Amino acid sequence: MRAAVAKHNHIYGGQAVIEGVMMRGSHVCAVAMRAPDGSIALETRPLGSIYRSRWARVPFLRGLIVLWDALALGMWALSISANLQAGEDESLEGAPMVLTMVASMVIGLALFFALPAAAGYGLERTLGITSATANLVEGLIRLALFVVYVWAIGRMPEIRRVFGYHGAEHKTIHAFEAGVPLEVESVNSFPREHPRCGTAFLLTVVVFSILLFAALGPMPLATRLMSRILLIPVLAALSYEYIRLSGRLMNKQWAKPLVVPNLLLQRLTTREPEPEMVEVALAAFQAMRRAEDEQAHDPAAHPSP
Repeated sequence: MRAAVAKHNHIYGGQAVIEGVMMRGSHVCAVAMRAPDGSIALETRPLGSIYRSRWARVPFLRGLIVLWDALALGMWALSISANLQAGEDESLEGAPMVLTMVASMVIGLALFFALPAAAGYGLERTLGITSATANLVEGLIRLALFVVYVWAIGRMPEIRRVFGYHGAEHKTIHAFEAGVPLEVESVNSFPREHPRCGTAFLLTVVVFSILLFAALGPMPLATRLMSRILLIPVLAALSYEYIRLSGRLMNKQWAKPLVVPNLLLQRLTTREPEPEMVEVALAAFQAMRRAEDEQAHDPAAHPSP
């Protein structure tokens, strides 16, 4: 997922879903999905007022709002895209969907935060290394796990298609920011990597965790594990502010190295999309823009919080 500030001062974000793309605007988000019969299905919904509140402009706090945005909207978009592909007889909704998402979050926290923390603690105790060194090793283990995980899932055929839609989403935002016609041919000429991709957020969280946790002193295993979980909001807030800063500076020659790691990682999280995938990304973007325009011209339109 990515937040992109275009020349029209609109803030747009996006996310690849199962056989589709979700695009988020300032007031509305839209999902376009390729249905099993080959048609394009569209879903739109208004965003809550929290995204336009004064809280969303407070430094560091806005990073937590973005994190909530990624989780809430991402789960919604993924659920409707999965249900479309599965059909009514196998749709996943309500409690089963919530349990699936909660289980995924628990597994993610265990794999990328608890496991490296336990490994660092074990090395500190068995090898007699300093806590600072153990925390550094913990961070490097977390980074390695993250990269290997992204590489491994990218080899699955279903995920490769999701990564193709991810590339289509990036190309669409590139084309809009460049002001070129939003057509498949012109959009497909842009690179599939984008400096403000959500991959940057995840990678920055991992890198900042190395710096933050390395500064912590020795502590018992239970406290160590708890600190890693409780400090995730802090990491999210710091990472978001860093990405905003690097986004503003990315046209500066000296600042370009800041986005190189993100662009390199996107070689794993994106694929060159098929023209049909770009068509879906364009449908999502255009549906979102239409809904935003309609809401801007309708004084009675007030998104629910």
